[in-house]
Amino acid sequence: MAKKTKKRIVRREYTKEDVKELRAHSKAKTSVAKLAKITKRTEGSLRQKALKLGIRLGHRR
Repeated sequence: MAKKTKKRIVRREYTKEDVKELRAHSKAKTSVAKLAKITKRTEGSLRQKALKLGIRLGHRR
């Protein structure tokens, strides 16, 4: 049997448009899970970027 190759992580920088979109979704209170699928980034990545920008993500219970 052939060995499974490990999927490589490719890092993408956040562009100005990405940040603008993140801020818009923050105001719209889009869930982080939905946002991750839309932007094709991980939830952790989105949360870290939001933390650095000083904005909140998700539904805020």
